Amino acid sequence: MALAAIKQDPAPQASAAAFLEISGVAKSYGEGKQRHDVLKDINLTIREGEFVAIVGFSGSGKTTLISMIAGLIAPDTGSIQLKGKAVTEPGPDRGVVFQNYSLMPWMTVRQNVALAVDQVFPDMPAAERQARVEKYIDMVSLTHAIERRPSELSGGMRQRVNVARALAASPEILLLDEPLSALDALTRANLQDEILRIWEQERKTVILITNDVDEGLIMADRIIPLNPGPGATFGPEFEIDLARPRDRSAMNHDPEFKRLRKEVTQYLMQMGAAQATASDNVIPLPGILPNTSAEYVPGERPAAGGAKAKTAETLPHYHRYVEFSQVSKIYSTKKGPLTVVEKFDLRIRKGEFVSVIGHSGCGKSTVLSMIAGLNDISEGVALLDNREISSAGPDRGIVFQAPSLIPWLTAYDNVALGVEQVYPHATAAERDAIIRHFLVRVGLADSMDKLAGDLSNGMKQRVGIARAFALSPKLLLLDEPFGMLDSLTRWDLQEVLMEVWSREQLTAMVITHDVDEAILLADRVVMMTNGPRAKVGKILEVDLPRPRSRKALLEHPDYYRLREELLSFLNDCNH
Repeated sequence: MALAAIKQDPAPQASAAAFLEISGVAKSYGEGKQRHDVLKDINLTIREGEFVAIVGFSGSGKTTLISMIAGLIAPDTGSIQLKGKAVTEPGPDRGVVFQNYSLMPWMTVRQNVALAVDQVFPDMPAAERQARVEKYIDMVSLTHAIERRPSELSGGMRQRVNVARALAASPEILLLDEPLSALDALTRANLQDEILRIWEQERKTVILITNDVDEGLIMADRIIPLNPGPGATFGPEFEIDLARPRDRSAMNHDPEFKRLRKEVTQYLMQMGAAQATASDNVIPLPGILPNTSAEYVPGERPAAGGAKAKTAETLPHYHRYVEFSQVSKIYSTKKGPLTVVEKFDLRIRKGEFVSVIGHSGCGKSTVLSMIAGLNDISEGVALLDNREISSAGPDRGIVFQAPSLIPWLTAYDNVALGVEQVYPHATAAERDAIIRHFLVRVGLADSMDKLAGDLSNGMKQRVGIARAFALSPKLLLLDEPFGMLDSLTRWDLQEVLMEVWSREQLTAMVITHDVDEAILLADRVVMMTNGPRAKVGKILEVDLPRPRSRKALLEHPDYYRLREELLSFLNDCNH
């Protein structure tokens, strides 16, 4: 659908009725050649009681924008006015919740919330302050945990404390800077519902920074994209004319939801594509096998372009290249044995891509860590290429949510650590070609000599993916590899992952809480029941043509049917 249909308001004019008015704001950091323009010509008018979602790209300046509205930093030019008064410093009229939990670890939930109440209402009688603290803790459903400390709370509960603390100060506007991005899907959905319930009840004005288009559609009155920097500007506004309350399952069938979702996604993809740099100068791989290959023979060096390994279909164990047979994981606890995963059964074909999805705590990562050899199997057996898994090995490439790079080594050297392990028989020039090939493939041609510690999260994850692919593993294991990245970086890396996986004909298994990611990547989606005693609940065949793209996925007639099946399973498991 052409983007000409998007509703785009003209640049906002100053208005006495405006609750929040941002006019001509720009912000940069550094001087001279080190100057970095973050934001320019930012104009925005927000009505009182409105819920606005700002979506954008990693590094586009979303947090800088929130920090300026909060009065934590000052714009270089332009003005920010709240109820007609210039914002020049922080104040209790703005409640801020950041992505990272800013709680005092030695204080209880009650004491953390009381910090804000005592500061904002010092003259209020002690009994009233206490009642106010308890009111907002109850509002986020944490009365049962009021005397617990942060270390005793889950990530979702800690973020609820942050929300309660911000609300207890009775702010005029609530500023939410990606507060839910590090949470699993179920916790994220529950907290979205809590925030919406509070918004309806308190009628606060809310600005939500998010990297999730669906989150914006479920929660907001408007979605406003922040285009990529340097010098990021706002894109067209998308008015969300969907009835409230918005039910996730019902929205999956709503034509207006589908239209908006497609238009916002396509706009962001177009902006991302405009920023992408071409990587046509891919270095060819040398014709040499890793020492983990079944065809590798010590002392023999196949000629480049020589005979290829047997096709996958000729393997006698092709249909059970990876096999979990009655696999269980049992931990000893003070209260007795705890069975986290019970009798997990699954067979994966050689060259197949399988997604594993389920709620937080259902044992997804436990299953992956057992096939990786990082966690002992209590009962049953796991096989890879007809060999029993008993320990970790370089025949399995692993990418975790937080990339495990050595920060004082360059991106090149981090990949080299793995390549030297599986190609000790290669020449230095061949190893160099392998390292550079995969770094270029993941878009790091210009950054391979940078220290890992100086890279963005998205770039670090690219290094982790390059290292995993460079091992030429028999099995590629990915444990929520894109969970902490913004939408555009995540979409970009998904495309890279699918392209390289297809070309290398790897067998892959990804753990994810993202329904759309599960469908986009996989040949089959394995749905796990809730733990403890988690097992395979259902397997969904994803019979969509490859190569796949997010744009094609949104337009495929079977996409929303598959999505509904996964959402229904997750909803049924929500107990």
